[in-house]
Amino acid sequence: MLEFSSQDCVFMQRALDLAAKGQYTTTPNPSVGCVLVKNGEIVGEGFHFKAGQPHAERVALAQAGENSKGATAYVTLEPCSHYGRTPPCALGLIEAGVVKVIAAMQDPNPQVAGKGLKMLSDAGIESAVNLLNDQAEKINKGFLKRMRQGMPFVQLKLAMSLDGRTAMASGESKWITGPDARSDVQKMRAKSSALLSTSTTVIADDPSLNVRWDEFPENLKTEYKKEDLRQPVRVILDSQHRIQPTHKLF
Repeated sequence: MLEFSSQDCVFMQRALDLAAKGQYTTTPNPSVGCVLVKNGEIVGEGFHFKAGQPHAERVALAQAGENSKGATAYVTLEPCSHYGRTPPCALGLIEAGVVKVIAAMQDPNPQVAGKGLKMLSDAGIESAVNLLNDQAEKINKGFLKRMRQGMPFVQLKLAMSLDGRTAMASGESKWITGPDARSDVQKMRAKSSALLSTSTTVIADDPSLNVRWDEFPENLKTEYKKEDLRQPVRVILDSQHRIQPTHKLF
């Protein structure tokens, strides 16, 4: 079993930082980062930006070019082994001449699930898994829940005043959260596939329930364009058919 060094941790952390950049754009794919290292230096790196576009390993290999040969790949999720909209990343690493692959975690997707690591091993490439596994798990909570249990990862957004109120005594809604909290909500929405609310909320507040670019964190606006961000599907529980086409949702 391969023992991990402090340098391994440094390079995997860089891969994790890259993977995090895809959290707002990759669904339904997982967010993945990859770093290629040769002679102790990073020669290529990349992350998966959007489904249908090159995976992290392919981006890193393209950047490294000939330097990929003899390099070690640090990837936050086991390289895929199947053909989808893009060819297998495990095959790409093999063809590029990478000699070692370290993955933060195994991919629970039944189409992969150890097959990528086996493909590498069969090609004579040294591989290891479970470096900074906990951090890798946090980046893809929704994807992992769906793959392992066939269920969505659900987050609850709840705001109330210090005295436990969520609205005025009259039922009128007022801002409770401050600018920082509203900015955090936009990040949550941008990472989500769907937003769930009720007709009562829609009638009382007439919300848009979308990702609001004007409240999206300023530091992230330098990383993404407005059109890069996905708008989650809006799901409203309305058994009485009370909402109308005039609401902002429409």
